Amino acid sequence: MSVPVPHRVAVLALDHVVAFELGVPDRIFSAAAYDDLQPRYEVRVCSLDGGPVRTSSGFTIAADHGPEALAWADTVIVATIQPEGPVCDVREIPAGLAEAFATVRPEARIVSFCSAAFVLAELGLLDGKSATTHWILTDRMQRRYPKIKVDPGVLFVDEGRILTSAGAGAAVDLCLHLVRLDWGSKVANAVARRCVVPPWREGGQAQFIERPVPDEQDASTTDARAWALANLDRPLSIDDLARQANMSRRSFTRKFREEVGQSPTQWLNHQRIERARHLLEATDLTVDQIARRAGLGTGVSLRQHLRSTVGVSPSAYRKTFRQNALAGATPHGRERS
Repeated sequence: MSVPVPHRVAVLALDHVVAFELGVPDRIFSAAAYDDLQPRYEVRVCSLDGGPVRTSSGFTIAADHGPEALAWADTVIVATIQPEGPVCDVREIPAGLAEAFATVRPEARIVSFCSAAFVLAELGLLDGKSATTHWILTDRMQRRYPKIKVDPGVLFVDEGRILTSAGAGAAVDLCLHLVRLDWGSKVANAVARRCVVPPWREGGQAQFIERPVPDEQDASTTDARAWALANLDRPLSIDDLARQANMSRRSFTRKFREEVGQSPTQWLNHQRIERARHLLEATDLTVDQIARRAGLGTGVSLRQHLRSTVGVSPSAYRKTFRQNALAGATPHGRERS
């Protein structure tokens, strides 16, 4: 009987690496094991010369692998480096970095956490693409790399082969997103429960940008959002949500954007698509039934929304995640005898 081959992840630690984010991939991906504890992922931490790496926390780590891990990997992750380190302040990349990245296979994913987006930018990997980094650094990044569309309001950006995340905890969000892409929402949600983190955080990093402290008596849109999630199968308008929050439409829209980082309409559309994706993965309901339960109206509408956001039809999406859920399948279809 064939044994599934784990998806191979290389985590590159550069000098001044931030220890928290360095440990996130192994923590999240190791929690995605099969029921029989066979791993779905194999994670290797590497350095550019195979030697020790200084962290930003005053201690040094010994990486078990050298740059050859980048050629081995299905996913390459560059862990966060100290935001005030040389790559962020000076147009300078470590010696050997370009050569190491030249060995990354064309089909492999490349991921950066937080300030490591500057590393990908210096390598030219983000030119013509959308990307993000910690909100403190987004203006600096946009000025330095005008060919990149820097989005300061999101937790992560998925450009297909290249993915970038915002600061610190957003590394967890991006790793869960990768698990969701590879194995579906059911596995990603189980990983989130095991790691005691939310499977999906509403809004983006706009909610963490420093602002004047609001009045303690300020109303919130939290209850309205919870009510909307419980009633996604119904037609919902901004006025409906505003009434749930006891606010005027104008005040609700302003407050909603402050709290969530999106407009109410954008948020509703996203929640409907997420509900539809979950139902496609976890049920045998027809496309029309799923569209109604997600509040998208008809199967035609669901097909249009899914194609515009994910790039595939409902049937193709369902087929992909059903195949990935099989015990012998991997995201790259490799098997070990």
